[in-house]
Amino acid sequence: MPLLSILIGLACGVFVWLVLDQVQPRALRNIFAQELQTRLDQQARETLIRFDNYVAAHISTARLLANHRRLSSYLEPIYWFDSDETPPLIYYENPPWLPDAELWQTLIQPSQVLLVDRRGRTREIYNAGGRSLPGELMKLDELFVREKRVQSLLTNLQEQPYLLVSELAEDATGTNMGSLMLVVSIDEQFLNASQQGLSGSGAVVGLLDADEQRFLSTSSPLQVPPGSSLSDASKDYLVTAQSFFRYEGFDLNLQFATLVPRKSVEATRRRVAAVERQQRVVAAVTFISLFTLVFYFLSERLNRILRRISRFSRRALGGNQLMMEKGNQIFVLEDWIRQFMRQVLKAREEMSLHHESEMQESEALKQAIMEAALDSIITIDEMERIVEFNSTAEQMFGYHRDEVVGQDFLELIIESGRREQFQSTLDRFVHDREGKGLEARQEMEAVRVDGTIFPVEIAIKPILLKDRLLFTVYIHDISDRKRAEQQISSLAKFPSESPSPVLRVNQRGAIIYANSASAPLLAYWGCEQGQTLPLYWSNRLKAVFDHGQDWETELTSDGRTFSLLAAPVVDLDYVNIYGRDITAVRQAEREAREHQQELVHVCRLSTMGEMATGLAHELNQPLSAIANFANGCSRRLQSKLPGNDDLLYALGQINSQADRAGEIIRRLRSLVGKQPPIRSVANINDLVREVCSFVEFEARKDGVVIEQELSLVQLPVRVDVVQIEQVLLNLIRNALDALLEVPQGKRILVVRTRSRNDGSIEVEVEDTGPGIDADALEHLFEPFFTTKESGMGMGLVISQTIIKGHNGSIDAVALPQGGSRFTILLPGYTDQLNEGL
Repeated sequence: MPLLSILIGLACGVFVWLVLDQVQPRALRNIFAQELQTRLDQQARETLIRFDNYVAAHISTARLLANHRRLSSYLEPIYWFDSDETPPLIYYENPPWLPDAELWQTLIQPSQVLLVDRRGRTREIYNAGGRSLPGELMKLDELFVREKRVQSLLTNLQEQPYLLVSELAEDATGTNMGSLMLVVSIDEQFLNASQQGLSGSGAVVGLLDADEQRFLSTSSPLQVPPGSSLSDASKDYLVTAQSFFRYEGFDLNLQFATLVPRKSVEATRRRVAAVERQQRVVAAVTFISLFTLVFYFLSERLNRILRRISRFSRRALGGNQLMMEKGNQIFVLEDWIRQFMRQVLKAREEMSLHHESEMQESEALKQAIMEAALDSIITIDEMERIVEFNSTAEQMFGYHRDEVVGQDFLELIIESGRREQFQSTLDRFVHDREGKGLEARQEMEAVRVDGTIFPVEIAIKPILLKDRLLFTVYIHDISDRKRAEQQISSLAKFPSESPSPVLRVNQRGAIIYANSASAPLLAYWGCEQGQTLPLYWSNRLKAVFDHGQDWETELTSDGRTFSLLAAPVVDLDYVNIYGRDITAVRQAEREAREHQQELVHVCRLSTMGEMATGLAHELNQPLSAIANFANGCSRRLQSKLPGNDDLLYALGQINSQADRAGEIIRRLRSLVGKQPPIRSVANINDLVREVCSFVEFEARKDGVVIEQELSLVQLPVRVDVVQIEQVLLNLIRNALDALLEVPQGKRILVVRTRSRNDGSIEVEVEDTGPGIDADALEHLFEPFFTTKESGMGMGLVISQTIIKGHNGSIDAVALPQGGSRFTILLPGYTDQLNEGL
């Protein structure tokens, strides 16, 4: 039975330990993970605040230098002319317009200090850091320069992040001369300087390009090189990235990253795990031993009762029952009980010591968290005397803890106009000692040791002790938040200040906002803000909202043309309408089209002038035939010979040749005449035949064979016939000119037409001339580029413009065997129901 009791005790102890083992380790791990994340977030916020404070030091220094009397005295006799292109003056030692270097260079170390005129041109450079000035800073953006306030900008120049700080510079008379600018390279030195005083934990800070997920600069290039990706750094570091709210609106999407080595975190985790394992072993041994001893003790008690029953029955009955065990069981039991109690007391002492150690570690951790907190934490009593003052409060207010403990909180910290408000809040807590239902978070002003007043948010938490009441005051500096609120307020005014129309329409078609520039549009629609748009516009904007895609259109009202862009914001159930007055743009486009038509007409006249010889030959043939037949008729009539049928035949030939000459003149008039563009459906084969007839004499004279490989089926296109004939004539005449450079036997010109699978119509003009070299091929369609001695260089440019105006394309290639090929693609016309093709 003792062996069985021991086994049962072991089983029960193991079972109880397993149940507790499932709860305690998980709770410890959760506490560790929460505390770790809290410390990482606090450290990340602290590093960003230190970075912002360091940037603020540069801004203050820029204001100090720009308002120093040396600069105003130096600028007094100087005047920078806008037409002056003199290179900037460069200093390598302290320039005369800056105070002595030891007065300001101990605060900051800029790479360069620039004097920039009002036009944004850099006039003088002080090269303080020994680096070359990025070329982008020789001429600054005019918008950046003209602002009448200090500006700070984070930007990327030559693959290196820079901080640019600008301040208005005036001469002694108060005349605006331009700006003084600090150019600071955000490199390892800058980042390390911004984190001075940070407790050494191996942490690395850097600037992260949020779009490309790579580091632009870090405080430790050996561990995290600039240009490395975020995923690579995450293998060895825990990365916390925070956005730059004060630099929003600039050209870079930057984040400030704080990197904590995983090795240090893992070392801490291993130490905690070791303590946890030790606790689990102690707990296991304790529970198993306790239950085993308890069951063994109960078993012994039962054995003793059984022995006594056995003795009593032997004496009473005189039987021969055997004793279960000899010896004094009471002494054995007492000794066992004393031994058991000593073990229990020892285990209790060990558990008590372990609990005290955990309490001390917890208190140390809480103290470390309080010291590392980014908010000021001040503990005061009912008399407003300071009891505790953490390190963040020392940095925020400029006092040392020993100086303020025991001092009056209101006199030291709270601005005089807000002391009564704080006092009334504290009085309510005193009357309601638990502070239930009281609003303890308020905004007010605080005072630093130097008298600086700044906005803060204060939260009060009462601590009810046994014999007194304390208050923990949490103070958060909200200067950055107030500045952000001012910027948001100014951005909210942006639409009303815009010179272009800006409207907002809800899903029902009601105008919920319209700026003053939207008056012409409201007059066109005949409604005002708060009213519903006309039915067509309401339905159209509802369709835009349903599809979730932007829609652009134009409208004309009172002689003004507006371009409208409707952009739906589906999440907020409205559509923004952005307008732009494009009256001048449309007028310029109409004038450009008129100039283009004039140029096309001039080119047609020039082409006809160059073809004068061939045209004269074309007209000479029918005119000669008319003259011959007329002379024959005259001689037959004078000689009074019979044969009226011959005379009628001759007169018919005269009439036929006259019609032929009239047709040639009609075609020339249609090609040369000045007329507005008119598009009609035509067979591209007919246009090719007619153009080839124009150059037939010229080709025959030069010994050129023109082969027309035309499609056997009609190829209808909807075009301006005169313009397309001009393009074909220009390409064929260029080919004839090129063929003059090869022997007559090799002069072949092929004009080819066909229909492509996609329905477009293709026209090819191919020759066997010398071809086009690669350099000329790149510039072939550029204005005034020509390979002819007497050419203007505008024929192919105009041809390309005409083809693009017909939604087509034209290109050229040099053939490997010699010669060149020009290809025209035009969209085919498919609706032939009412056409006579």
